Amino acid sequence: MEKVRIQKLLSDAGYCSRRKAEALIAGGHVKRNGRPVSLGDKATCADLITVDGERIDIPRKKQNIYLMMNKPRGYVTTMSDEMNRRCVTDLLEGLDARVYPIGRLDRDSEGLLLFTNDGNFANNIMHPSRHITKTYRVTVRPSISDEQLVALSEGVELDGKMTLPATVIVKSKEPNRVVLLITIKEGRNRQIRRMCEAVGLEVARLRRISIGPIKLGMLKPGTFRELTAEELRALRTAIGKKG
Repeated sequence: MEKVRIQKLLSDAGYCSRRKAEALIAGGHVKRNGRPVSLGDKATCADLITVDGERIDIPRKKQNIYLMMNKPRGYVTTMSDEMNRRCVTDLLEGLDARVYPIGRLDRDSEGLLLFTNDGNFANNIMHPSRHITKTYRVTVRPSISDEQLVALSEGVELDGKMTLPATVIVKSKEPNRVVLLITIKEGRNRQIRRMCEAVGLEVARLRRISIGPIKLGMLKPGTFRELTAEELRALRTAIGKKG
């Protein structure tokens, strides 16, 4: 029976992303057959793997799952929350397999969120070098000037580093209310909100409507579905992988 790095086993089991698994291992939370493990340690599906005492079922043959959800406001993008806030995983009713979200949307944001139990796939989408585009429909107040549009498009400074150039389109403009379509190629923490705040705009509503070639479409808030084979192929092409 082939031995595999434990972070990959945890990722393949749908417990968490590989990056998160590495952090859990480094923090001493993971044991193999009752003994703490280190980064680089390997195991098989026959070994007893636990995280903070919880046994993790390692499937002998994993079936990869790829989902999309229309996240509503008021939910945090975590597997569980110490403050007992509502989590996006609470909305995965009826799903037997364990999956985790790819990337995040903050509590007050809504829209397209992807889930999987395929660690490599998740890492490829989130990796900065892939430059997977994400488009947001953003309602801002009170109005927007040409200077603010140029600043958002060319990049603003966040945490001492300029954001990459973005595509910004004015979708509609009313008194004290402007709807923008903003497309970015990176995924810093709360990036769209912080970009808008940096140029003096208040975000009233933020909804992600696409990730790469995947579009939210008419999926109802709080519901999810599997990605189609065509959507999955298009996403793999976007990240430079075939099949």
